[in-house]
Amino acid sequence: MNVLSMFDLKGQVAIVTGGGQGIGKSIALALAEAGADVAICQRRLKVAEEGAQEIIKLGRRSLALECDVSRAEDVERLVKTVVQQFGKLDIMVNNAGVAIHTPTEDLSEAEWDQVIDINLKGVFLGVKYAGRQMIKQKKGSIINIASILGLVAARPQKQVHYDASKGGVIMITKKTAVEWAEHNIRVNAIAPGYFRTAILDPDLGPGKIGQVWVSNIPMQRVAELDEMKGAALFLASPASSYVTGSVLVVDGGYTAW
Repeated sequence: MNVLSMFDLKGQVAIVTGGGQGIGKSIALALAEAGADVAICQRRLKVAEEGAQEIIKLGRRSLALECDVSRAEDVERLVKTVVQQFGKLDIMVNNAGVAIHTPTEDLSEAEWDQVIDINLKGVFLGVKYAGRQMIKQKKGSIINIASILGLVAARPQKQVHYDASKGGVIMITKKTAVEWAEHNIRVNAIAPGYFRTAILDPDLGPGKIGQVWVSNIPMQRVAELDEMKGAALFLASPASSYVTGSVLVVDGGYTAW
């Protein structure tokens, strides 16, 4: 097989949760640019619709769906709707997440529950319902968006609930990769470092917390959103056909020292 053809996703169907903005949008566009039809889900339908329109402009089919990934009924409906519309599900990207900075000693149960429900339970539900469909198909690729903060402790921000959730995402990835290898389902994770997004951009100016992050990155800069595309396409495509249970770190060297 020609190496470039190994990255071809023509005829494939994907879901990207939180795919209407930030890293999720970058991933959704990468899959569409490689030929996949991509459904986007967001808690805010308008954001999903805006992302879906960009995919349609690329000549691919898309769906915009409202979904709270912490609710089982929403995620089950998401997968069923996509399969009904497109006939199958080849790629599931569990990207939706949230971060709240609170010192551990002041962290409320409500804050803990909010982050764990979206970041960890949401990934579990996405894996579960996508996995059910992929087991029927006897194939599929699931990509969970973890974080370098599931591998090392955040500094200097205080967010034990976020770091715990992302560490859990990594273990969900490894465990389901082992369980479902017999079904020809690959489950991998991407652990991004600091990316320039609309949410993080205010923290990247002079005197901001972002200066601490950059000082800990050997490449001495944060990533641009397009720098996520290659990693996501690799794990989604046949190019990674013998890769499962892996965590692909995209962090400019942050975790290397």
